[in-house]
Amino acid sequence: MSVATHTFRTIALAAGLSLGASVAVAAEPIHNIVLVHGAFADGSGWRPVYDRLVKKGYHVSVVQEPETSLEADVAATRRVIDQQDGPVVLVGHSWGGQVITDAGDDPKVKSLVYLAALMPDVGESTETLETKPQFPAPNSDVKLTADGFFYMDPAKYQANFAADSPADLATFMAQSQVFLSQKAFKTPAKAAPWKTKPTWAVVPTADKTINPDLERWMYKRAKAKVTEVPGASHTVFLSHPDLVVSIIEQAAGK
Repeated sequence: MSVATHTFRTIALAAGLSLGASVAVAAEPIHNIVLVHGAFADGSGWRPVYDRLVKKGYHVSVVQEPETSLEADVAATRRVIDQQDGPVVLVGHSWGGQVITDAGDDPKVKSLVYLAALMPDVGESTETLETKPQFPAPNSDVKLTADGFFYMDPAKYQANFAADSPADLATFMAQSQVFLSQKAFKTPAKAAPWKTKPTWAVVPTADKTINPDLERWMYKRAKAKVTEVPGASHTVFLSHPDLVVSIIEQAAGK
């Protein structure tokens, strides 16, 4: 090595090591994944995705939001985000998309993944989106309790929600579903981080819970990186966990 070359490298190391180290850290893939379930389900449905991500070395947390209000669900999600030791990929399914849209403005959240999920703009509620006349609801089997909570008719649960999952699993999910309050259904989003943060989305083309055309419309508006899964049901994370994991990994920078 020439004296000139050696001198150049020494100066570069002295002047640029700190900058180089920060760039290396910034380029590192995200290892914290936070999963947010939707209405008519609970966190246990994430197990196939959770197991695969953990096996790949990710730190995965599952939010068990109460669905009593949007504010309560966002608070439950932020509580889990606060526990993470660094940047986060925030993943939402179905109603969970409404939740991660508000919670996703947290500075720790670096990217968002919407799985058959609602993606509201500021001022839009689940009611706003799901009552758009051009996107009619795929079923009429959502019921309302006497005290104002929505749930999916257990007799119609598999056909509408998890058609490509085993019957015994769909039955378990139907009987363990978390009911969604009318208050949550009507509360508008206060943020839209998908406008500024990298966003991925999945459309299961045989979704019988949220109209796939509504999903396409929301995701196109957001300029999200969209994957369509032919023939998949609303619970695409159960029937196609490897695909879902691959998309989460893209959002994590791998």
